[in-house]
Amino acid sequence: MSNDHHDFVAREYGPRANAYVESRVHAAGEDLDRIEALVRGRPDARVLDLGSGGGHVSLRVAPHVAEVVASDLSVEMLETVRRAATERGFEHISVRRCAAERLPFADDSFDIVLSRFSTHHWSDLDAGLREARRVLKADGLAVFVDSVSPGRPLLDTHLQAVEVLRDATHVRSYAADEWLAALSRAGFVVTSMSSRRLRIEFSPWIARTATPELHARAIRSLQTRAPAEVRTHFGIEADGSFMLETLLLEVR
Repeated sequence: MSNDHHDFVAREYGPRANAYVESRVHAAGEDLDRIEALVRGRPDARVLDLGSGGGHVSLRVAPHVAEVVASDLSVEMLETVRRAATERGFEHISVRRCAAERLPFADDSFDIVLSRFSTHHWSDLDAGLREARRVLKADGLAVFVDSVSPGRPLLDTHLQAVEVLRDATHVRSYAADEWLAALSRAGFVVTSMSSRRLRIEFSPWIARTATPELHARAIRSLQTRAPAEVRTHFGIEADGSFMLETLLLEVR
């Protein structure tokens, strides 16, 4: 199922399952509201939640569709989704352990594919998007949400550095133009794109990933020594809290 990176992600995120279920950043947001609005009125739809994490997407869309399959690399994450679905009476939510780059589903088997705050962990964005396109029906809808790079080298380098110090499973937060190019290569057509700035509170952010103290200090050092342009763009606060840009892409 996996390569070394996939194994690493699974090992790292297993112990973090409850932290992500309880994360306020992941449990709510305009992007989650938009996803729910897009699936509402699709009672016959079969949905794939790709990189489900704590299951916030699966649980939000479940009342509106016929079936949800939550997929993730972490057995522990999937168990939290299964448990929450049982508690809420969502018998039509099932779970499947798999990598985004190699999905164990037939071609054209889903009406909707959703992925929220997962793609920056993928070892191969192009492969994951090709797989999403393969399992999506020809007239299907896909929505991808993730943190996004500002694109400019100075700002991009700072973002990737603090992200990988905070979480060693981080691969890359892609810029909007990188997203558009990758989606086009995979055979998708973007129908809508929206961005928002999300305030990241520093202490819960590093606690969620059990960031080593040495790495947390390195992040703070990068933040305090960063040029004014970087500190202004990310709105870096005295305690290390900052603003993160996110992107929501609706594709057909």
